[in-house]
Amino acid sequence: MGPEFVLGLVLILVGTVASAFPRPKTYLVQLINLEIPAWGLLLVMLSYNEALALLTFGGVSALSTFIYVRVIQKREGT
Repeated sequence: MGPEFVLGLVLILVGTVASAFPRPKTYLVQLINLEIPAWGLLLVMLSYNEALALLTFGGVSALSTFIYVRVIQKREGT
């Protein structure tokens, strides 16, 4: 296990906890905290293959941001 793999796992765990239990419960803070596990996933995939890491990071970031913005819109609309 390389250092980027271990750091990636730590970022995934810390980011998941930070996103699940944010300090100020605002949507912007949760959106920012959602990027922490994405960077952790990038580092884990980077330890295996660079192309796979970039494609996975791009896909995860785009999908998670899109889904989360839709949730924010629905909650503010009601």
